[in-house]
Amino acid sequence: MELVISALLILAVSGALSFKWKYFGLIGALAAAIMTTVGQPVILMIFIIALLNLASFDLMRGFLRGVDYTLVGLIFVATVYAFYTQSLAMLLTMFVAASVPTYMFVMTADKDIRMDVGIKYITFMVIATILFIIGAVILISSVSTPLYYIGYAMLLIGLAIEVGVAPFHEWVPDVFDTADPIPISVVASIAKFVPFVVAYKILTTVQIDYNLLVFTGIIASISMFIGNIGGLTSTKPARILAYSTVANMGYILATLSVIARPEFIYIAFAGAMLQLITNAFGKVGFFVGIKDGGASPLSTYLIALSFIGLPPLMGFWGKFYILLSLIYANIIWLAAILVINSAMSVPYYIRLARLVGVGSKTSLAATIVGICALIMFITTVPPDWIIESSKIFMDYLTIGGV
Repeated sequence: MELVISALLILAVSGALSFKWKYFGLIGALAAAIMTTVGQPVILMIFIIALLNLASFDLMRGFLRGVDYTLVGLIFVATVYAFYTQSLAMLLTMFVAASVPTYMFVMTADKDIRMDVGIKYITFMVIATILFIIGAVILISSVSTPLYYIGYAMLLIGLAIEVGVAPFHEWVPDVFDTADPIPISVVASIAKFVPFVVAYKILTTVQIDYNLLVFTGIIASISMFIGNIGGLTSTKPARILAYSTVANMGYILATLSVIARPEFIYIAFAGAMLQLITNAFGKVGFFVGIKDGGASPLSTYLIALSFIGLPPLMGFWGKFYILLSLIYANIIWLAAILVINSAMSVPYYIRLARLVGVGSKTSLAATIVGICALIMFITTVPPDWIIESSKIFMDYLTIGGV
């Protein structure tokens, strides 16, 4: 906790100084991130995502100047703390701390403030935050009462709006398509971890009715189909990435259905985290390519193939562990839907790689996209590290004092 407070103080000071020189914000964000980074592979991967987010902001000249670096640092610190805290109050605080910075990001652009897209996004996020927090408190405090079901519904809807799960994804296509690609790459990558981590901790602490978990699986299925059908029918790269996010959030939401079988939660959590990591690197790579007017075809096709789930790329292993957890938990119907939707995604990911893979203009953008592509090979050797890391996180999954 002391390190987190110190990191927040560094972020506050560097954020203020960044109005004089924007790289004060970058220095502060790096210092805060390094201070709070621990030796767990999942945290290290998120750290790399944060570094790429920080580097990508050098491709734009938005009105936030150096504060954008500080906000990325805040999201990273909130993410790390969310993994380890077992306090409900702190978990909900980290949920807010990881969400609020994105309100500023969506309005950032090179030449002006995109107020219209900002208002739409902020409206949905405020509703999501209110529903999630109220639902979490009701769920924790009203076990075995009718309010319990209301709390679960509010938490699930809040989570769905926050991360872009269909049918609560109204904001995703329009915001992804109209906002600047660089800030949206942050919204689509590192900002997705905390909501799922907090949801996992709350739902594993409370005894969840099996029928509610089946309902969660149905929502996840709807998101997979709507996301992939939307991707198939979209032609603009940003909108394809929006619907890709809707589908990916459906895959990850499906893992919450495994909570009914506690002995397999560590596999589900591993699959969810690896899919989030894949989604994050892929979104950063593609959005940076869009911002730069194109990227290396080799890089874009590698990222696309990972999204599809081609072994041994990272995207394959994320889906593999999700499928494994669903099969072990005897949720075969949901595993089958996931496989069908993975197959459906092939045409639009190939089209996306072709649209963005037209050559890079700057060395910084090419480097970022290249790193995102190379990271997909990190699972060439089966990633036992994600399973071991997940087992360690199981010790922190239950909220204390409940």
